[in-house]
Amino acid sequence: MTVVAFDFDGTLSDSEMTVLLGDRCGVADDMAEITERAMNDEIGYAESLRERAALLEGLSEDDARDAFDEVELREGAADLIAELNDAGVTTAILTGGFERGVATALEREGVSVDHIVSNRLPMEDGESEATASDTASGDQPRALTGDVEGPLIEGTKDDALEDLADDVGVSLAETVAVGDGANDLPMLEVAGLSIGFDPKPAVEPACDVVVTSMEEAREVLDEEAVLESA
Repeated sequence: MTVVAFDFDGTLSDSEMTVLLGDRCGVADDMAEITERAMNDEIGYAESLRERAALLEGLSEDDARDAFDEVELREGAADLIAELNDAGVTTAILTGGFERGVATALEREGVSVDHIVSNRLPMEDGESEATASDTASGDQPRALTGDVEGPLIEGTKDDALEDLADDVGVSLAETVAVGDGANDLPMLEVAGLSIGFDPKPAVEPACDVVVTSMEEAREVLDEEAVLESA
């Protein structure tokens, strides 16, 4: 059985979650600038993520929910995930983005993956954006703290991919990684097949193949017999 691990923002989705959140509090341009620097490996990913989360301090729960509702899968992504699932491939999303946005986008398309490894934005009362319920009538409105938590802040995607491979019982040489930015480099460098999805210049040298659409990604997986792994 093969493991196929996707990045989310910029890969499965052409949305950038922190920018969508930043739109709600007037800091989208600052978010985009920090994101671009991180994806080009100009600043460390953990530093960039903390800087972006700090800009969101005070964003209301309602506004955060509305931003996550805007996250969408790119064309062809849902079909590819479904085909991989049907083929018995273990599918995973490894993202420095946020669990709530990933879940919302998948639910909208009616697809699922076997594993999601992601980060979270905590609310003032200690709950995260991924699990918080609607604010009850009469309760004090909640807001983001400006912090971020989760396994892929300091943790890297190569370790996450290795853990998944161990769980499934395959070697790293049997895994596939698909990503576009500098924080994807660790998993692209260790995967048996690394697919760059319109990768940043600093990332492209680590890719075995480069694609610019989900259909092209599907063709690569088909050629490599990944879709016949069941």
